Amino acid sequence: MSEQSTDETEIWDALRTVIDPEIGLDIVTLGLVYDIGVSTAPDVVGERVTVTHTLTTPGCPMEGIITSGIRSAVGRVGGVGVVETNLVWDPMWHSGMIAPGAW
Repeated sequence: MSEQSTDETEIWDALRTVIDPEIGLDIVTLGLVYDIGVSTAPDVVGERVTVTHTLTTPGCPMEGIITSGIRSAVGRVGGVGVVETNLVWDPMWHSGMIAPGAW
């Protein structure tokens, strides 16, 4: 297994720049990002980053904006070759997932 060069802290920091336009908070503070995975793949120059996330509600009209924001922000992190998003509904998001003190 090769050593990963992408700093996961930089990925989390990049995700903090993605703002939910309806709420005005970033997706990490909102608790919408559940996990990130960094791996190498022979068909990718750079590393493959998978962001597992949810939205505040199924059918959220901001889905395209948030997903595009994730791909764009993480794609700018050094060492990242491809960004994949994995939208999940389990566990369902609730307001208790917002970081304390965010409001």
